Amino acid sequence: MNPRPTPDRSPLLPVTGTTAYGDLPAPAPHTAPELAALLRLLAGHRRPALHSVAIGHSRDDASRAAAAAFADAWRAAGNAVLAVVDWPEQAASWLRPAHRLTDREPDALVIAAAPLGWAQLARRLRHSTPWRPDRTFGFASLAEPAAAALAGPGVLDGVRGASADGGTWRIESGWTDSFPSPAPGTAA
Repeated sequence: MNPRPTPDRSPLLPVTGTTAYGDLPAPAPHTAPELAALLRLLAGHRRPALHSVAIGHSRDDASRAAAAAFADAWRAAGNAVLAVVDWPEQAASWLRPAHRLTDREPDALVIAAAPLGWAQLARRLRHSTPWRPDRTFGFASLAEPAAAALAGPGVLDGVRGASADGGTWRIESGWTDSFPSPAPGTAA
């Protein structure tokens, strides 16, 4: 169960926390193998199968393009995109995008974002919505280890995604584990 807000407990990172890891890398443009791996991850989720998603992205060009490419491919496969939500890298509370991502109860969230904004949004999702990290999938930029540290202990545990080379990654116990792309002609 997600903790609910209390007057003395805010999901926002303190100002000192946002600079703790220095300049974080900007999202790189997504790759065709990355998009294919992300689609495989969602298609491979069997219990229950995933058909509807909400897509979130930060406002940089690479994240916008990745979100649009995913939305096009997901719809082309006959699935539903319930919402496409963006956010700035710095926001006052993150509550509005968190609710817009979860209000229509999608089967999963797909995220293309810069690490700091994603960490802030994930903290708000965990604190103020019924969000489940194990139903969240992301592009390579979310695998940045600093994002998991900034989000806080356990917040991103279960989030998984695709790497630029077509491999995958998963966050567990604050660690990001990477898995190689499948060999050609083998099942993912």
